[in-house]
Amino acid sequence: MIVAPRDADRFSAAPPMQLRAALVYGPDSGLVQERVEKLLKSVVNNLSDPFNVSDLSEAILESDPARLADEAAAISMMGGKRVVRVRGAGNGLAELFETFLGDPPGDTLVVVEAGDLAKSAALRKLFEEDERAAAIACYPDTARTLEDLVRDALRAEGLTIAPDALADAVSRLGSDRGVSRRELEKLALYCKDQKNVSLDDVRAVLGDEAEARTEEAADAAGGGDFARLDMALERLWTAETSAIAVIRGALGHFQRLALVKENLERGENLDTAIRKLRPPIHFLRADSFKSQLGVWSGEKLKDALDMLLEAETLSKTTAVPNEAICGRTLMNIAAMAKGRI
Repeated sequence: MIVAPRDADRFSAAPPMQLRAALVYGPDSGLVQERVEKLLKSVVNNLSDPFNVSDLSEAILESDPARLADEAAAISMMGGKRVVRVRGAGNGLAELFETFLGDPPGDTLVVVEAGDLAKSAALRKLFEEDERAAAIACYPDTARTLEDLVRDALRAEGLTIAPDALADAVSRLGSDRGVSRRELEKLALYCKDQKNVSLDDVRAVLGDEAEARTEEAADAAGGGDFARLDMALERLWTAETSAIAVIRGALGHFQRLALVKENLERGENLDTAIRKLRPPIHFLRADSFKSQLGVWSGEKLKDALDMLLEAETLSKTTAVPNEAICGRTLMNIAAMAKGRI
């Protein structure tokens, strides 16, 4: 069966009794691990229990395929139901699991942990189509699920969070569930003697405000938004952010635009090309990034990169204030985005 994303957490915490095997997969490795452990703990409280937990890998099963059925059929020496965890699974195990699901021995729950699998992947299709198995996809959190994650994590520590602080926290999280949870643990610890989490608390713990402002300035320049760019630059200078750091941040942004543009011209899918970027584009910036790709040609991007490189050189070799050089360059790039240059 296919477990819908909205039902995945509830299903993982309390899977149906008839479930014999579950495949948990996707690009968010932290969320994969979280849901795998929920499934396992629905049967066994202590995942370190060697009598009730068997921990296998793809390599082990490839060298000894019979091990899967043996572990699934084994009876716990201490009583109770057992679980089998299979880590790092890939399509190479599809045939083995097809045989296993055809006549699964014992009553052990088998939980298979995998990375991102294409819709056509044999292993994924096998678990999606078998009535005694389940396929659970784990994709990066959306703004809505991140809001719930932040509220729930802080509520568990007796904390509430102000609306502006929540919005800022969401903007800084989301690429990996495990990373998000660790960041929220740090935030809760920082606020342990308080009842409410403020915007200042979030900014003190969850990230570099200068980096966020630099990204905002680069997005504004790339989108030709003069008013937003002017405001972002004012905030950067008020915070005494280095103009050279802003220029370098903009260079990185336009290099990423150029890279995706090249891949699109080679026929690659837009979402695939963006998803390949490392570090990934935060989902709150994704729409702006896609919009900029529609504005800039490959040739114009080269011109923008040349302007930024020249601005960095001027900042290091002339007496002109660096802030003036940076601001003028980004405003000229915004004008290019608007077709005025």
